[in-house]
Amino acid sequence: MTSRFFSALRRLLKALEKSSANLETRPTIGLALGSGGANGLAHIAILQVFDELGIVPDRITGTSIGAVIGGLYAAGLSAEQIKNIFEAVAGSPLDGLLGLVKSDVKLADLMPFRRNGSGLLDSTGFLNLLASYTKVRAFEELRIPLQVVATDYWTADSVVLTTGDLFLAIEASMAVPGLFTPVPYAEHLLIDGGTSNPLPFDLLQGEVDLVIAVDVSGNSQPDLGQEIGLSDTLFTSFKIMQQAITRQALRRQAPDILLRPEALGVRLAHFHRIHEILIAAKPAAAALRELLEDVLANSPKPVSPTPL
Repeated sequence: MTSRFFSALRRLLKALEKSSANLETRPTIGLALGSGGANGLAHIAILQVFDELGIVPDRITGTSIGAVIGGLYAAGLSAEQIKNIFEAVAGSPLDGLLGLVKSDVKLADLMPFRRNGSGLLDSTGFLNLLASYTKVRAFEELRIPLQVVATDYWTADSVVLTTGDLFLAIEASMAVPGLFTPVPYAEHLLIDGGTSNPLPFDLLQGEVDLVIAVDVSGNSQPDLGQEIGLSDTLFTSFKIMQQAITRQALRRQAPDILLRPEALGVRLAHFHRIHEILIAAKPAAAALRELLEDVLANSPKPVSPTPL
């Protein structure tokens, strides 16, 4: 056991003590799913733990890939169903923009190149595919309260979306600058939420007893044998920016539990490596399982599995 694990356990026990005044409930749980491209598929492994233990988070916040997966989960899809979606569309390498041109990957059909406009790819087909797996279309129809984070292109302010069109909000949250076109939304023009709040655990603090944040922004270990191309420079620069923002946020106030699953060498567009990513997430998922089992064991009222 690491000192980090015991620190998280102490915070969990404090949350249990705080909730003990109400003998009918377990501690409320908030889950923040961060931005990080393909490495964000690790969120699925974390959600599988909740499903297997029969615990439904009380709130979810998500940025970019975290908004995609968090939105589907909040709409009622299980972690296994979400995994099946990404397995179906990620059959070949998406090695940056060049890979999209050279391969016959299904995602290339779902995200065709634009000849005009401010983004290279069109995400409409991908979002339509996601929407086809659920009847939910608006935040108000979700089974779990959800906050989706995007960024105002003109003001640089973080914009938290909680009402209206769910998939339009997801489209805005994942609109990586230069890759996807900014999304008009009410009075805003929105881009990827990772440019302002890549790990939105702060939105949960003070709202729930236990805040769990899943950071999938990756590490900064050098790969001296890597040939760096244009897409690598674009994606790595975006990752560096997100990591810097997250470090500052963690210095101000950390979440109760911070999970950092990562598959080494996975780049932003490597969705074809889903199985490798999920295997690499197993240690983080196992640590979370142990902590949540303590929640169940110490909760005054047992938590029964919720049908999905």
